[in-house]
Amino acid sequence: MNKLFTGDNLYILHGLNSESVDLIYLDPPFNSKRKFDAPVGSIAAGASFEDMWNWSDVDSLYLEEIINNYPFLVQFIQTIGRINGDSMKSYITYMTQRIIEMKRILKNTGSFYLHCDSTASHYLKIVCDRIFKKNNFRNEIIWKRLNVSGKESQYKKKKYSSNTDIILFYTKSDDYFINPYRKLNEDEMKIKFPYGKFPNRYKLGTRLFRSTTAGPRPNLCYEWRGFKNRSEAGWALSKERLEEEYQKGNIVIKNEKSLERRSYEKDYKGEPISNIWDDLNEWTKNERTKFPTQKPLSLMKRILLTSSKENDVVLDPFCGCATTCIAAQQLNRKWIGIDISEASSKIMIDRLSDDSALFKDFINIKSPPKRSDIKEVPVSNSLRQEIYNNQKGQCNACDLQTDLRHFELDHIIPRSKGGGDYFENYQLLCSSCNRIKGDRPMAYLLLKIQKINKLHKYELSFS
Repeated sequence: MNKLFTGDNLYILHGLNSESVDLIYLDPPFNSKRKFDAPVGSIAAGASFEDMWNWSDVDSLYLEEIINNYPFLVQFIQTIGRINGDSMKSYITYMTQRIIEMKRILKNTGSFYLHCDSTASHYLKIVCDRIFKKNNFRNEIIWKRLNVSGKESQYKKKKYSSNTDIILFYTKSDDYFINPYRKLNEDEMKIKFPYGKFPNRYKLGTRLFRSTTAGPRPNLCYEWRGFKNRSEAGWALSKERLEEEYQKGNIVIKNEKSLERRSYEKDYKGEPISNIWDDLNEWTKNERTKFPTQKPLSLMKRILLTSSKENDVVLDPFCGCATTCIAAQQLNRKWIGIDISEASSKIMIDRLSDDSALFKDFINIKSPPKRSDIKEVPVSNSLRQEIYNNQKGQCNACDLQTDLRHFELDHIIPRSKGGGDYFENYQLLCSSCNRIKGDRPMAYLLLKIQKINKLHKYELSFS
């Protein structure tokens, strides 16, 4: 079932099962310090957001995971604050919280595409390098979003026009699907393969002999079917490979003095796609909603066709006007879309419902999902004893060591914020720490008792 969630994406991400998604694409706000409004009368009328950030945008419930598991990122984010101010510090923290959850949700064979621009791409890349590991970085893709040279002004230009965005491409491991080829249309195929007739059209292939400037290669100097190498540089193929290509029909003996190497249409995988995407169509007339920051279907379809297969699950946690969802549905992928805006939700539902009646098979949910990959555990004496043993008889906050009877059972993430009654979400606190924490996050408690300084030997404070 395809699902459209309305609400805070962090809480919804927290409720999705681990390793349940094949492809994640996100186009979050860029911290551009601009306000975006859809024009009155457009499909997206009423959609608006301010792309500027402060500490109230950061969810303190989930700071603990960054502090404990990614101490380097805490130090890095603090440095960002000193260099670029509190707004950028808040934005990068906000994004870090969500990227950590997305990595958990992504399958080990999955791919991750983060759409950004020069405002924060350099900071976000370091965050992703740490969370996904830098060896899983695959490409920085440059997407040309505009085919214009920029607005004219009465003032003298002092910089180049900005017509591109950046898409950071990561995987979770070396075992991932990718098909980086673009299918050519019929007119393009005729130009690409100008000889012969369909379906046996062909083009003249690469050279049969190495360039003389490449230097001598004695092992590639041989006689084959009466033909000899033209120079000491030798043939371009080994004798065995040359014969193999001949048997396939890719090498043609024209006459006793002439050979021809062919590449046939039937063997063509497609045009290799580079990391510069300047060949995509802009929005079609029926596609435009005037939603702020809307992306064209052609962009989404390229990502989906390159990094997913039919029936794969695609997630867009900032889905806006549902372009990713529509592309996924049209390409026979399953999808999950998330957006916090009620106006955005209405646009998504209208757009999905109107798309040739293809989108009846989806549900709109306004509450966080509940994970099914972890088993809820009822409170019992044996549960308390197991947690006590795991914590080595210490309070999970202040390290006070005492008898089990003096500890109180607590949820690390409150149930009201998506935390469930599962083993990983339980902890034991001494009565003093439990009173200090109350219904606040663990990060508040840990910072309060200054445990972070003791653990990491330098101040890891977001305050």
